[in-house]
Amino acid sequence: MILKKVLTAKYGTRLFQVGLSQGVRFSSVPPQPVPPLAHTLEGYLRALEPLLPADELEHTRSKVQKFGAKGGLGERLQRGLERRARETHNWISDWWVQWAYLESRQPLAVHSNPAIALPKLDHSDWRGQLVFASKLIAGVLDFKAKVDSGQLPVEYLRGRPLCMELFPLLFSSCRIPGPKHDHVIHYSQTRRPPTHITVVRNYQFFQLDVYNSDGTPLTQDQIHTQLCRIRSQSWKTDKEPMGILTSEHRNTWGQAYHRLLRDKINKESVRAIERGIFTLCLDSPVMRVSDEKYSSRMAAQILHGGGTYSNSGNRWFDKTLQFVVGEDGSFGLLYEQATAEGPPIATLLGYLLEYCKQPEQVRAPLIPLPMPKKLYFYIDPEIKRDIEHAKQNLDILINDLDINCFTFRKFGKDFPKQQNLSPNSFIQVALQLAYYRLHGEVCASCDSASLRMFRGGRTDVIRSPTNQALRLVRAFDDPAVSREMKLDLLKEAVEAHSALTEQALRGQAIDRHLLGLKLQAIEEGLSVPRLFMDTAYGLATHFKLRTGQVPTNTDSVMCFGPLVPDGYAVCYNPQSDHAHFSVTAFNCCEETNAESLALNLDSALCHLQELLQPAV
Repeated sequence: MILKKVLTAKYGTRLFQVGLSQGVRFSSVPPQPVPPLAHTLEGYLRALEPLLPADELEHTRSKVQKFGAKGGLGERLQRGLERRARETHNWISDWWVQWAYLESRQPLAVHSNPAIALPKLDHSDWRGQLVFASKLIAGVLDFKAKVDSGQLPVEYLRGRPLCMELFPLLFSSCRIPGPKHDHVIHYSQTRRPPTHITVVRNYQFFQLDVYNSDGTPLTQDQIHTQLCRIRSQSWKTDKEPMGILTSEHRNTWGQAYHRLLRDKINKESVRAIERGIFTLCLDSPVMRVSDEKYSSRMAAQILHGGGTYSNSGNRWFDKTLQFVVGEDGSFGLLYEQATAEGPPIATLLGYLLEYCKQPEQVRAPLIPLPMPKKLYFYIDPEIKRDIEHAKQNLDILINDLDINCFTFRKFGKDFPKQQNLSPNSFIQVALQLAYYRLHGEVCASCDSASLRMFRGGRTDVIRSPTNQALRLVRAFDDPAVSREMKLDLLKEAVEAHSALTEQALRGQAIDRHLLGLKLQAIEEGLSVPRLFMDTAYGLATHFKLRTGQVPTNTDSVMCFGPLVPDGYAVCYNPQSDHAHFSVTAFNCCEETNAESLALNLDSALCHLQELLQPAV
């Protein structure tokens, strides 16, 4: 009964029943373990060793030892977490979503929502745009049908089944802003799930029903007819860009949201957007740039729309899924992380790309379709002022973000494999070398690890700056160190990261556990333990290097903004003989530069290859 209450509170009234009907997806994966307290505290100290001078490390060591002492506060909180693990669906995931996403007050644009930019499509006008968009919509509905019917194959990692819970939640869900924290509504779990999507073009939103009265999805031809109708009704950009409001600071948007919904027309329009299965953004062409800069420009377009004079008004950043199709062939997906995550999104995109290669099998029935419903907004002076402020703030944010996307063509994931090295760990070591060369130090770095092998699992952190990585980057450019020694150091650094990866995949990483201990103290009405008030903990969680591997079978690249003002975000997609990278930084920080880190990363990868395979 407790489990049912937790599921209901977290996901809505019907997911518990959905979970039972798709039992293999719940029962075939084990519950997420609570790591042993001693293991996490030892791992925390090891993670601090490359980051702290010896005297500060000793100061922190004494705090850690006191916290973990027998009969101390750490043991009490550990018992609370173990009790929570027995009584809940997942002991950390709901806390994590609340803490990391729903309580964050940063704008979703750039700071939170990741974007995936896919290879440029072969159309260059609105006709090709609508043809492709029609097929894309049909593909998403086909994928959704497999999810709804339980026919989506269970995914596996290293022979272990993965939790599939997130897939039903991707559709008809939306984040709702609040004055102090947000929440997520999953309309797909209601008695009458939505049957429409929302389409936005020239800042104007439309409700498009995508199912016939008998419950069958519209064919590609029918969808195309409807998209043409939407285009004819939205040929001018003379409307206020309502979607810009969703790019605001969450407190600001929460207040504007409350004002917006006081009007009945506005409330109906907003609810239609929130309830929609997903949103399709039909973007206008953007300024042409050189081939060298095109991938960076396209990634920026997907991520934030390019600004208030471009396509940023064609976004509703709270929506879980937003597909972007531009007249110029740009194509990608923007998603909201409280519900969606990279691996399930990659599965969805892989399915869609295969679907779009197939010829349409079904002819459109000769049934008259209702006109798509245009969504109207009443804009009073207060809302007008909110929009103007949002425009200014978004343009400032966009101008502050530096994006550098590049393709590394010397080698891909096959090369490290040939050297019996993990490709992901190899790239992570190259990132540490690139950062060290640029800044003369290592920093707190997070490499995301999926926990979907556990029931309700989300992610944890692999900490890349190990002692082994520090020894390598300090020695690498020292001519007094022999090649043989550098080779040994490289292999040790890669193996150390691989070992941390294995720990994370067993649910034994340290970051979510530390967070759980802190939140358990708050849950019990205790003061935040001194361990978490220590400056070392602040340094350890100030991730200047946010990284993530999102491997797909396509030449796509994900991008997102840095976690901290003086940091970077690096995302990569390694293919067999090349790899795609995106690097972002904020221009307001004089110490960081996306292009400089990208150049250093390129050279670091080349130099590591030369070390392993010296030229004859």
